Amino acid sequence: METSEENFRDSIGTVNEEGKRAWVFPKKPNGKFYTYRKYVSYFLLSFLILAPFIKINGNQFLLFNVLERRFNIFGFPFWPQDFYLFVICMIIGVVFITLFTVAFGRIFCGWICPQTIFMEMVFRRIEYWIDGDRGAQMRLEKQEWNAEKIRKRTLKWFIFFCISFIIANVFLAYLIGSDQLLRYITENPFDHISTLISLLIFTAVFYFVFAWFREQVCIIACPYGRLQGVLLDTKSIIVAYDHKRGEAENGRKKFKKGEDRDALGVGDCIDCKQCVNVCPTGIDIRNGTQLECVNCTACIDECNTIMEKVNLPKGLIRYASEENIEKKASFKLTPRLKGYAAVLLILIGLLIGMLFLRNDVEASVLRLPGQLYEHKGEHIISNVYTFKIINKTVKEIDNIHFELLSPKGEVKLVSKENFDIPKEGLHEGTLFIEIDKAFLQKDKTTLKIGVFSNNTLIETTSTTFLGPRSYRK
Repeated sequence: METSEENFRDSIGTVNEEGKRAWVFPKKPNGKFYTYRKYVSYFLLSFLILAPFIKINGNQFLLFNVLERRFNIFGFPFWPQDFYLFVICMIIGVVFITLFTVAFGRIFCGWICPQTIFMEMVFRRIEYWIDGDRGAQMRLEKQEWNAEKIRKRTLKWFIFFCISFIIANVFLAYLIGSDQLLRYITENPFDHISTLISLLIFTAVFYFVFAWFREQVCIIACPYGRLQGVLLDTKSIIVAYDHKRGEAENGRKKFKKGEDRDALGVGDCIDCKQCVNVCPTGIDIRNGTQLECVNCTACIDECNTIMEKVNLPKGLIRYASEENIEKKASFKLTPRLKGYAAVLLILIGLLIGMLFLRNDVEASVLRLPGQLYEHKGEHIISNVYTFKIINKTVKEIDNIHFELLSPKGEVKLVSKENFDIPKEGLHEGTLFIEIDKAFLQKDKTTLKIGVFSNNTLIETTSTTFLGPRSYRK
C-alpha cells in the first residue's frame, strides 16, 4: 500500500477525530465460524461456571485462594511450598499461547479469551435481543429519551448488572472456595460484610467492563495485542484479506449485475463494507494486520455470505498467511515453531515428573533462633526445635510421631507424643532432640529425622544439631 493509505495506523477505530470515544455498533454476525464459536464459547462458559463447584478427591477443581495461600489446579492441591510447580504451570501457559500466536495469530483472543466470550456471546447477544441489530442500535442511540428508550435501557442495564453479579460470585468462588461462598450465601450477608463489599466491587468492575469499556479492553488494556506484533511473521496464519484477489489491477468496485469484472480489471471486493460493519472492534480488515483485530472470524462469515449472494468465490477473507496470499505457499512448521514446541514438551514433561515426585506430606524441623545447646546430665546434649508438618492430601493422617534416624538419639515433643493432622491441614509445635555427646563429631552435626504415621515412614527431613566445640575431632 501507499503511505497515503496508511493513515488508519495513526489512530484506533474507536476514537474519532476529536479524540472522543467512537461507539462501535457491530452488525450481528452469522455463519459457519460464528456457529463453531458459539459451541466453543458455551462449552468454555459452562466450564468456567462449574469448575469451582467440581471436586476431585475432595479438592476443588480450580482454586486460587491467595489469602490462605491455597491453590488447586485440576484437582491437585498446591501449597506455598509447591510454588515452583505453580510457576512452571504459568510458564507452560505462556509458551503455549506464544506457540499458537506464532502459528495462528491472535486466535486465543477470538475463540478462548473470557473477555471476548462474555462480551460477544453473552452481553452482545442480550443487546441484539433488546436493542436490535446494528441499524436499530444506532437509531436508538440518537433517539430522544422517550418511554421506549428508557424501557430498553433500563431492562438492558438491569440484566447486565444481574449477569455481572453472577460472574462476580463465580469469580469469588475461585478465590475463597465454593463451599465458603455457598455458606455465605445461605447465611445473613451482613454477617460477612467484607465479603459482601468485595462482591459488590467485583460486580461494579465487571459491569463497567462489559457495559461501557467493552472492546477497549482488547485494544487498550490487554498487552497481548502488542505481543502478537512481535511474534507474528509472514508464515503465521491469521484472519487475512486476500488483497491480490480483492484488488486485482484496478482496485475495488461496487457490484453491478451482469458486468464482467475480469474485463474491467477490478477485484472481487465489491466495497460493501459489511466486513467493517460486523467487526466488534470497528476496523477495516482490508487494511491488513492490525493490533485491534482479535481474529473473531466475523468478517470471514460476512464476506462469504456476500460473495455467495453475488456469485463470486468464497474465501476473499479467510484464515491465511501473508506467504499464502502472496506466493500460494502452504503452511509449514518453521524452525521457530519447532523450537517453541520442543520447549513446551520439555516443560510439560518436567511438570509431570515433578507432580509424581511431589510428597503428600512435607515436614520441616528448624532450630529455635537464638537458643544454644543444653547439657542434660554428664553425657547428653539437647537442642530445641520448632517443626511444621503439612498434609497435602484429602485424608486425615493420624498417630504421627518423630524418630531420629541418624545419629542415635531421642526426640521429645513439648506437647503429647503423638498427634493427628486433618486433611489439607498443618501442625506446628516444639520438640527437643537429645544426643549422647559420643555421637557428635563436630560442633554442627547433620541430623536425619523420620516422620511416622503409626509405624509407617511417611516423610524424612534433615536439620543441624549444635554441640560444644570441645567435642570436635
